Amino acid sequence: MLSISEFSDQLNSYLEPDQINQVKYAYYYAEQAHDGQFRQSGDPYITHPLAVAKILSEMQMDHQSLMAALLHDVIEDSGISKSALSKQFNPTVADLVDGVSKLTHLEFETIAEAQAENFQKMALAMAEDIRVILIKLGDRLHNMRTLNALNTEKRRRIARETLDLYAPIANRLGMNNVRIELEELGFKALHPMRAERIMRAVKKARGNRKEIVSQIQTALSDYLEQEGLPGRVIGREKHLHGIYQKMRTRGKSFNDIMDVYAFRIITDTVDNCYRILGAVHNLYKPVEGRFKDYIAIPKGNGYQSLHTTLFGMHGVPIEIQIRTREMEEMGNNGIAAHWLYKSNGDTDHSHVRARQWVKDLLEMQQRAGNSLEFIENVKTELFPHEVYVFTPKGKILEVPLGATPVDFAYAVHTDIGNTCVACRINRRLAPLSTPLQSGQTVEIITAPSARPNLAWLNFVITGKARSGIRHFLKHQKHSEAIALGKRLLSKALLDMNVTLEELTEEQIGKILTGPGASSMQDIYADIGLGDRMAYAIARLLADTQQNKPSTRKPSSNFTIQGTEGMVVSFAKCCHPIPGDPIIGHLSIGKGMVIHRETCRNIKEFRNNPEKCVLVNWDDQVVGEFSVALRIEVMNQRGIVASIATLVTDADANIEKISIEEKDAKLSLLHMEIYIKDRLHLARVMRRIRNNSAVNRISRARN
Repeated sequence: MLSISEFSDQLNSYLEPDQINQVKYAYYYAEQAHDGQFRQSGDPYITHPLAVAKILSEMQMDHQSLMAALLHDVIEDSGISKSALSKQFNPTVADLVDGVSKLTHLEFETIAEAQAENFQKMALAMAEDIRVILIKLGDRLHNMRTLNALNTEKRRRIARETLDLYAPIANRLGMNNVRIELEELGFKALHPMRAERIMRAVKKARGNRKEIVSQIQTALSDYLEQEGLPGRVIGREKHLHGIYQKMRTRGKSFNDIMDVYAFRIITDTVDNCYRILGAVHNLYKPVEGRFKDYIAIPKGNGYQSLHTTLFGMHGVPIEIQIRTREMEEMGNNGIAAHWLYKSNGDTDHSHVRARQWVKDLLEMQQRAGNSLEFIENVKTELFPHEVYVFTPKGKILEVPLGATPVDFAYAVHTDIGNTCVACRINRRLAPLSTPLQSGQTVEIITAPSARPNLAWLNFVITGKARSGIRHFLKHQKHSEAIALGKRLLSKALLDMNVTLEELTEEQIGKILTGPGASSMQDIYADIGLGDRMAYAIARLLADTQQNKPSTRKPSSNFTIQGTEGMVVSFAKCCHPIPGDPIIGHLSIGKGMVIHRETCRNIKEFRNNPEKCVLVNWDDQVVGEFSVALRIEVMNQRGIVASIATLVTDADANIEKISIEEKDAKLSLLHMEIYIKDRLHLARVMRRIRNNSAVNRISRARN
């Protein structure tokens, strides 16, 4: 068990004596605060924060990070306040400790909600000081190392959270050593039997491969020496979790994965990296399309290296990574290496990119509806693979594998995403759902009046795009709900001979006394979304006016204009279109759903003024409306294509089409099309009816 004196001796290699004294003082303070507390393993609790500080010291983190690591559980477990820590040490250390501390004073309904809220709190602290996440990763790594002391259920839950969230975060910050250990420990805890079987197979394979690995390593080293190029050749071990993931996701067998031999060549300068690349390509034939230059274009986490795959002796595939010593350090420790190399601006890629990532996290947090939505967006954002595309001005942008032009637009700026209407990929117009590939030039076409489309959520993959679209649509839906709610309440009041303008503050105050409504805007929004009934609110407001003589005729029906947006939808059961007699059903959370008057689904609500509203189509109604057709046709070759042509020739769009065989001679064609109104529908049906193969055509009923 590590002692504080041994630990402080280790810090002599890179910290000043007064900084080491501050770290020791933090240790003694934490030791006193945790006095009498023990871990599940039975060890004194202070062993945990000391181990976390040791992990950070191995990355050569600064003394404030080490102090915060030693104190990281003091607020949470010992009842010591942040302000007390601030006075005892300094505000920076207190902020770091508070950033890592869980929200213990709040009650959560589920463990998932508690995890999400705590991560959200930590993300906000990360925006102030990125070291918060490094301390948290150190804390998680030591907890994973001592996981066996916990019961099975807790062990599996922590392992799952580690693999889903903390290992990808370590990867995003370029901390390869931490990521690998978190993945290995998480995999062993979550799938112990699978890990054991793969471990046995790896040990067996390692023995069989030993001679070939040694031959290749010697051949590479000798050739570099012959060419006068400085470079240290080391073999790369494959990790259990990495092997398992390749077997599972790529459908590869264990032997396929172990057949590839991996090496790393460490040299002194970037210039020698490229010279060594030429040398190894001269020694063995390179595999076409398998070269990647991450030095010229670093990965999103700041990782830099040259990657190539070669056909070695006897056709054995060899994977080689070539990098400088600084790149090796940055590749292993990522953002943590920033404190080691902070005087050298050239090696600061990870820190700049990490800050940008945290900035994006903060934007997602502000736009997310709740902490659970935010954490889902974060998980989506932590994709392991990247695609590098260019803006029209030549700037390189990194997006996840499978990202679309809409993801790209939101990566450039939220406003670009919100007003995106089309895109050009390599100067050619392309669908917004096209998956992007490395090397493409992407140009986004915007329009000031454009708005995000709900359908985009079906293909975007980045958290930033998802949160941007959801935030905009939520805000838009809220505005539309207010407008609809005001119209519905106004109509309900007119039926009771009252107008909104006549209402006094006292009357309005009557309905604002209930929960969830601080203003009339909230009332309108609730009515528009169907959460409150306009009829009931109007009756409550009109109570004080009931002795007033009636001077007005009952108001006309509510009119549908087609521009109400997401709070007015059209029922899929009966497909109402302009010209049909209609009725509006108020559905909780959805707003108003328009049905045809003859629709069976609305029968039981028709005479309930709290559930249904009498509605008419506005004379100037606009938009495209879906209608379902049932067409009986003769079994003929190409009949579907000919009817589809008739529909498009009549300026209607086909949404869905399917055919089922009725008997040997006849088939039923089911078609959903978009039309403008009943006159337009009549024109389409007339064209279809004129086809000699059509026996009968009608609108589909419920």
